[in-house]
Amino acid sequence: MKPLLSNRKLLGSASRIVIKVGSSSLTSSDGSLNEARLAELVDVVALARQRGQEVLLVSSGAVAAGIRPLGFKSRPKSIRDQQAAAMVGQSRLMHAYASKFASYGITIGQVLLTPDDVVNRRHYSNAQGSLKRLLHHGVVPIVNENDAVVSDDLRFGDNDRLAALVAHLVDATALILCTDVDGLFTGPPSQPGSVLISDVSNMRQLDSLTITGKGSDVGTGGMRTKVAAADIATAGGIGALLTSTDSLRSALNGENVGTWFLPRRKRSSARSLWMKYSARVNGVLVVDDGAAHALRTGGASLLAVGIRQVRGSFAAGDMVEIRDLSGEKIAVGMVAFSNGEVEKFINGSEQGKGIRAPRAVVHVDDLVC
Repeated sequence: MKPLLSNRKLLGSASRIVIKVGSSSLTSSDGSLNEARLAELVDVVALARQRGQEVLLVSSGAVAAGIRPLGFKSRPKSIRDQQAAAMVGQSRLMHAYASKFASYGITIGQVLLTPDDVVNRRHYSNAQGSLKRLLHHGVVPIVNENDAVVSDDLRFGDNDRLAALVAHLVDATALILCTDVDGLFTGPPSQPGSVLISDVSNMRQLDSLTITGKGSDVGTGGMRTKVAAADIATAGGIGALLTSTDSLRSALNGENVGTWFLPRRKRSSARSLWMKYSARVNGVLVVDDGAAHALRTGGASLLAVGIRQVRGSFAAGDMVEIRDLSGEKIAVGMVAFSNGEVEKFINGSEQGKGIRAPRAVVHVDDLVC
């Protein structure tokens, strides 16, 4: 396990870095791919590689790169049109990356992920092993959400969050979130009196700020998603820097740019952080005092006998909240049965019908408190 990177000045010597770059940094005003900006990004990553650093690039731009070829004037609103743009644009984006990195003798590898790759235990292990193997072979993995197949119900939602989870997936030393502003400000950067926040050691420092979710016309995220990604990263022990794409070179030289989010605790897995911070919750299980105590103590699965009420509609494999009788949230977890099946287990037990769950409703390995 790598030590925590508590100082941004050490970024130049960080052994493994995840860099996220958004659509606004890679596209022109008309939505087409800006290959000059992409080449500048590749130059910086190549220099880091020459220093012996491992770099994973989480890159937006596939949908944006497909906007112009499909005749759209701006980012399409419907998920189907976005998926079509991603299918057309992904090959163009990867071709541009491959050509630019090849001039440095660097091989790239395309990695398309869905939330199931960090939630499903088997998929998680496969994704983790594949990414680390690419790094072992000196490849620069270029990661994106698989926009062509994901749905609104199950998606990372933005590449900022995906980058934070990938950083945990590969046990990265640091995360750099590139954007089109210099960092996090006390107000809108264009507003008089707004000043750059240099360091964030506790997310409660930001409670008094109004952080917007507005992104660019070709992107999906805004400052809110970047702060949320920094929260996910630092909650699991990975330092995060939020800075402009133009300042990336300076950042990797350890210069005092952007906003540095200090790591807050020991390492956690990407899977547990996804379940705790990001996964969509589809229902609630209310448990009795005995089950609540067992879950809070740790090391216990949730059995049907401890459940008193089922709320919401969910299927096996969905995420649910677990609450005590007072309504206080205890944990989130991946449920093994649908809401209808769980209700049958509860009703059958209460009525003496002998309808028992064949296994835990939420296994301890699928629980995050």
